[in-house]
Amino acid sequence: MKIFVNDENCQIDDNSSLLSLLDSLGLSGLRGWAIAVNEEVVVQSELENVFLNEGDRILLIQATQGG
Repeated sequence: MKIFVNDENCQIDDNSSLLSLLDSLGLSGLRGWAIAVNEEVVVQSELENVFLNEGDRILLIQATQGG
């Protein structure tokens, strides 16, 4: 199925969880990241409970330090 990760097309298996997507991207165990699905923030403890659907838009934002 086709989804979008930071506005890039991405093909994933049907019935994939958000956690499995992050694992496939090498981003499991994220620290300092915000994750949203269809503009709704997902907390870390819910990653394995969120299942993705065709056309979902995932936004991954890494916190940076600066001044």
